[in-house]
Amino acid sequence: MGDRFVVIPVPKREEESPHAVDEDISPVEEDGGVSPAGGRQHEQSGGKRSEESTREDGIPRESSPFISNADTEQDSYYDGKNMALFEEEMDSNPMVSSLLNKLANYTNLTQGVVEHEEAENEEGAKRKTVKNPQMGTFIGVYLPCMQNILGVILFLRLTWIVGTAGVLETFAIVFMCCSCTMLTAISMSAIATNGVVPAGGSYYMISRSLGPEFGGAVGLCFYLGTTFAGSMYILGTIEIFLTYIVPNAAIFAAEKKEDAAEAMLNNMRIYGTCCLLFMALVVFVGVKYVNKLALVFLSCVVLSILATYAGVIKTVIEPPDFPVCLLGNRSLENHDFDKCLKTEVFGNATVSTELWKLFCDSPFLNASCDEYFASNNVSEIQGIPGLLSGVISDNLWSNYGPTGMLVEKKGQPSLPAQDASRDGYLPYVFNDIATSFMLLVGIYFPSVTGIMAGSNRSGDLRDAQRSIPTGTILAIATTSFIYMSCVVLFGACIEGVVLRDKFGDSVKRNLVIGTLAWPSPWVIVIGSFFSCCGAGLQSLTGAPRLLQAIARDGIVPFLQVFGHGKANGEPTWALLLTAGICEIGILIASLDAVAPILSMFFLMCYLFVNLACAVQTLLRTPNWRPRFKFYHWTLSFLGMSLCLSLMFISSWYYALVAMLIAGCIYKYIEYRGAEKEWGDGIRGLSLNAARYALIRLEEAPPHTKNWRPQLLVLLNLDAELGVKHRRLLSFTTQLKAGKGLTIIGSVLEGTYMSKAAEAKRSEQNVKSAMLAEKTKGFCHVVASSNLRDGFSHLIQTAGLGGMKHNSVLMAWPTSWKHTQDSVSRRNFIETVRETTAAHQALLVAKNVDGFPGNQERLEGTIDVWWIVHDGGLLMLLPFLLRQHKVWRKCKMRLFTVAQLDDNSIQMKKDLQMFLYQLRLDAEVEVVEMHERDISAFTYEKTLVMEQRSQMLKQMQLSRTEREREVPVCTRPRHAVTEEPLSVTETRAGEKKRSRRVPLRTSPFCSADSPACSDTVPCRRNQSNVRRMHTAVELNKAIGSKSRGAQLVLLNMPGPPKNKGGDENYMEFLEVLMEGLPRVLLVRGSGREVITIYS
Repeated sequence: MGDRFVVIPVPKREEESPHAVDEDISPVEEDGGVSPAGGRQHEQSGGKRSEESTREDGIPRESSPFISNADTEQDSYYDGKNMALFEEEMDSNPMVSSLLNKLANYTNLTQGVVEHEEAENEEGAKRKTVKNPQMGTFIGVYLPCMQNILGVILFLRLTWIVGTAGVLETFAIVFMCCSCTMLTAISMSAIATNGVVPAGGSYYMISRSLGPEFGGAVGLCFYLGTTFAGSMYILGTIEIFLTYIVPNAAIFAAEKKEDAAEAMLNNMRIYGTCCLLFMALVVFVGVKYVNKLALVFLSCVVLSILATYAGVIKTVIEPPDFPVCLLGNRSLENHDFDKCLKTEVFGNATVSTELWKLFCDSPFLNASCDEYFASNNVSEIQGIPGLLSGVISDNLWSNYGPTGMLVEKKGQPSLPAQDASRDGYLPYVFNDIATSFMLLVGIYFPSVTGIMAGSNRSGDLRDAQRSIPTGTILAIATTSFIYMSCVVLFGACIEGVVLRDKFGDSVKRNLVIGTLAWPSPWVIVIGSFFSCCGAGLQSLTGAPRLLQAIARDGIVPFLQVFGHGKANGEPTWALLLTAGICEIGILIASLDAVAPILSMFFLMCYLFVNLACAVQTLLRTPNWRPRFKFYHWTLSFLGMSLCLSLMFISSWYYALVAMLIAGCIYKYIEYRGAEKEWGDGIRGLSLNAARYALIRLEEAPPHTKNWRPQLLVLLNLDAELGVKHRRLLSFTTQLKAGKGLTIIGSVLEGTYMSKAAEAKRSEQNVKSAMLAEKTKGFCHVVASSNLRDGFSHLIQTAGLGGMKHNSVLMAWPTSWKHTQDSVSRRNFIETVRETTAAHQALLVAKNVDGFPGNQERLEGTIDVWWIVHDGGLLMLLPFLLRQHKVWRKCKMRLFTVAQLDDNSIQMKKDLQMFLYQLRLDAEVEVVEMHERDISAFTYEKTLVMEQRSQMLKQMQLSRTEREREVPVCTRPRHAVTEEPLSVTETRAGEKKRSRRVPLRTSPFCSADSPACSDTVPCRRNQSNVRRMHTAVELNKAIGSKSRGAQLVLLNMPGPPKNKGGDENYMEFLEVLMEGLPRVLLVRGSGREVITIYS
């Protein structure tokens, strides 16, 4: 960008002095421009500015009234410095001109190395210079797809499939497979044109569309498919080499015909392993030569196909001479004889031929021969009768059969033999494997794979969004036409017995498709050999890079080592693993057995490509805007269904194994993999499902049978913003066991503007603690002016729709007794009041730091003291706790209190029946609370409590307010008069009944006792004495029965309506829980949470 000036007119006001104007306003300078007004020139060296000018007072002087030059190195970042209104946003958000400049200079990254979501301007990061992509649609997509799709199956198996399945069923197989890949290509085109796709191919598209779990699972399946494809191509190469080029090179030779198949498999293993090692070495040393030879391999494929079509045309004019010898209607292996005759005449003598010697025990005419040989004549037919011969009518229908079935010509006269036991030792042409429609689908499908070749090269394309759809769809259309036309032409030109002859034994071990080629069968043999070699090298080149991309994404932890390689980035370790897996396929040694395996993995990959497109289309996410418009979710769904159908058609057990492998990888990534957020469709699907579920949940409150505690856990943070009571999270985990809703809430004092960073840090600390304690739920840290308001906001607003909490869990405020910490007491009591007002249950854990961790295993009892009915929450909580392994060995005991005139025995029976109907296992005990006089200890507790309350009140009053207080009684100490206290007892269904309890002078009251201080009112509050009496007596009963219990659950009484008695309320609770190691106070919401009905 050249030097330029930006002039900003500033009207000069009369009241401003020239000096002030010079101080406040200076011209905008850029790139070494000279300021005519300021008289200063900024020199530029190496693209950097000179130091800022300073004013007379030494303060840095602004070179612009709009941009602060505190960071001079960033000045060049701003293109338009006259945008003062947005100057603060420019620090974090680029100007539009800068953004467009970056997009125009965008270069694709290497496959799997860096995610496109990562920031490009990280400190110290240097962008790697990548050569500008130059390839167009034809070179970059069309030809690679053609080369990958056309291959070994076309040359070695398609004729056999046509002869076995018939023209009609083969056409159906080809149509289904080609339709599957075409639909997948449409879905892939939509995904590939939805934004810039860095080099990464199908793995990148699936992982970014369906998430890391699906992406990793399908990416590894695609990797395994590509690796086994390498095995298949190597096996095809060796089969061509040993069967058609150099048959004498076999290491293992079969002496008997029945051993020929096993010997061939061993030869395939030896030669295949050697070929794999050689190819792996080539890939390791000179992968660039593999890429340069790709055009040569493609030329071999094209020439072979052209030779085939030329041969078909020639059959119309002059069919080639490939005679087939038939014995009766059986096809014979034409290896060891030249003439298709039993006998021939030499001079005047009739002599036996080589064929005679194969079926008879001696060359003499009176020898003992095979029954079928003796009964049937030998005939010779043309193996390639030609396009106009009408042989297609005989090849329309299928000829499936078991292993060892003879290849026979229909309509040929034949006399069956009685004894067929020796047929396997005679030179007949047999089926080497059992054939069926499903098997042929699995064998044929690899011939249509390779449609991802264009998307794998997306980083090398000039315009990937235009080239990938056009080139891929045209390539599939072209190859589909080739396959379908070949099916018809093979059926119309070649005799059926030759088509069913897999290895060309009946035509002197010629490649069957080679017999049709012009000018020579060797064109097809050599072309298919190099084609298979090239495809094998391409697989060994592409598979390690795919594995390296997955490893470098970091979603599968145990694959991290395969992300490393040589200094130039070549995936050395991934290549070793690929070669090892490829060797497994070679040890199988049968192309027909390996093909269905890789069919499964490719079909699964294509299935998820269609699923990704369907999900994105149905979700209508704002970012789903493909440039390729000829797609629809129904087409994707149809492609997905077709892929799934083909998987189970070809091999249901392979399909299940492939799904199991993908499922295991999915769960492993979900459990151990790194968390990635790629904006995938599955996350969008989850959001839609969650929204739908929340709307449904809000329609009606949950039924009692579905009620479970949905917890809001109120945590306190320490000075370092760490979790203060971690065992509260442990207890939450044990109570929830991963079920239901858990919200962990905490509050920071202050405004959100000042505490935003601390809130984020606190949230991270809480999440770390949740992870350590295995607490599954949500975390929410809010900033509020005070803790009380913050907890109130959480109680009111936490949750969403029908997923709101119905219970609050918090720790007991142990510091409430301290005079200087009266805030904690008020916060606690207000929280109790607000949960009651919100009709929510409240759980308060005392001595929470002594609660068990998740690794402990407790044995003993969980004691429930059921004083008042709160909806059954007290009885439900022990049941939920015992579902966790920490509490599983603990037994539940239920205690209830019998009052005056209660029938304890009947109460126990009724309670046992009630628990039986609730399906709860618990021991039941009824504790009788006899009428006792209020003890001196109760008086002592009450007086100390009232004294503390009075002192706290006095401390909170000003001096004037203290003088206005009612004077306390100055009656002499020890002058406490006996006074009857009216205690009101209420039983269900009865009227209130009062009894008189004598109040006696405390024997502990002395002149020095604080309980008898002059500052204490003379007349003690009767309700306080009564409540304290209840607390003391209940504490005695609980202590005697449950002191050794692992956990004690108690009904939590509600706070007084009069806020003046808050201090007394806390004291009552302290007395009630005194001496108990672990206590959980429970205050129900008032609704029934447990039912006897199913």
